[in-house]
Amino acid sequence: MDVGILAFGAYVPRLRLARKAVAEANAWFNPALRALAKGERAICNWDEDSVTMAVEAARDCLAGRDRGAIKAVYMASTSYPFDDRQNSGIVAEALNLASGIASLDLAASQRAGTSALLAALQAAAGGGGPVLLAASDKRRAKSASREELTYGDGAAAFLLGAGTPAARLIASHSETVDFVDHYRGHGRDFDYAWEERWIRDEGYLKIVPQVLSGLFAKCGLAPGSVTHFCMPSAIARVALAVAKKAGLPEASVRDNLQAVCGETGTAHPLIMLAHVLEEAKPGERILVTSFGQGADALLFEASDALAGLRPSRGVSGSLARRKEESNYQKYLAFNDLVAIERGLRAELDKQTALSTLYRKRDMLLGLVGGRCKVCGTLQFPKSNMCVNPNCNAVGTQDDQPFADLTGRVMSFTADQLTYTPDPPQLYGMVTFAEGGRMMLDFTDADAAGIDVGLAMRMVFRVKELDTARGFTRYFWKATPA
Repeated sequence: MDVGILAFGAYVPRLRLARKAVAEANAWFNPALRALAKGERAICNWDEDSVTMAVEAARDCLAGRDRGAIKAVYMASTSYPFDDRQNSGIVAEALNLASGIASLDLAASQRAGTSALLAALQAAAGGGGPVLLAASDKRRAKSASREELTYGDGAAAFLLGAGTPAARLIASHSETVDFVDHYRGHGRDFDYAWEERWIRDEGYLKIVPQVLSGLFAKCGLAPGSVTHFCMPSAIARVALAVAKKAGLPEASVRDNLQAVCGETGTAHPLIMLAHVLEEAKPGERILVTSFGQGADALLFEASDALAGLRPSRGVSGSLARRKEESNYQKYLAFNDLVAIERGLRAELDKQTALSTLYRKRDMLLGLVGGRCKVCGTLQFPKSNMCVNPNCNAVGTQDDQPFADLTGRVMSFTADQLTYTPDPPQLYGMVTFAEGGRMMLDFTDADAAGIDVGLAMRMVFRVKELDTARGFTRYFWKATPA
């Protein structure tokens, strides 16, 4: 059986920072930034990180699919919230996957996303699939740096396995070369980058064509047979120069989404691949590369199954769901790039009781409530007694996930006194058509746009940051559907 892509999805945060706002704020110090002031970059809300974006991309990928068959979860990132806690395990819990699965975090290189893709495909070929892979990055950059304008936040997810894939893997080739174009040392907050022209000439234009030559030698196909060429790089016209050197058709070079999204790190080659799959036709060949201490190259061929496979949102839907953010100061505050006075109400001990988190992990990470076997009433949280006053049965609660249910606003408050990194604090009672209700924080919402009856969907987000201990607490919030 062929091995390849069974499903795919993506997530790009709603907020878009206008590059003009960044350049104008810093032009007094670095006037050259004006050359990069066109377009916008995707930025996370204060309650988003690489884990929450990975969850959203995975939900997009798995929409309408049985999650019970998944045998492994892989995650790739260079901006994990935890150095010593399995981040892919948090993703698995949020998705309510069975505990009898393998999980793996991959990091330390910008090609970790494609390397994870290769590892997942190899595992699936050996009978270890289907494998769910999510690649996600939220990289911080120094103010007034080139990276601040060219980076972006985002995630992509793929379900990989054997059978009748929508795109099958034809061949792959990798080479490892300790070419250091940039790096981030242990304990450092920001990347350190070398000179751009040297990276282009000695790195991209020598290493990537060599990898592509090895790929085509393996599969016996001509470079001219490639329909779509995905190669992330924030350096202008590099992908076109590589294509010319490797003999790829000029028309095959895909838009790298720099103008509308920015470069999303380890996720970017997979975001570009997902974007291609939204448009590709059966029989077309898709070449995906990534660069980082060497390079990976993977060649796929779209099958007839692709025609009926589209994610619920995907890259195109995420890019269309946008809100412009021109407040550069807000971006700095969200990314802890400036010290601001947060007030006395922010000075609370936010320690997480790890024993409670473990015992209640289904409820807290998976948003699992209860359904009464006697009367069918849904409730959150799950309890020993049914909350229906006409039932009150004891010990009749089955697990009921709420994360994929659509609710409606029953009541809401815009609170200017409660501390939040993005005031006012929006929260309210959400009721679900299937039954049940809960009080939830709202996110990615504006107070003026909230009203009773508004449809809301659940999203996995950061609840609180315990900066004293370096712990991130997650829970679910409601956002306009």
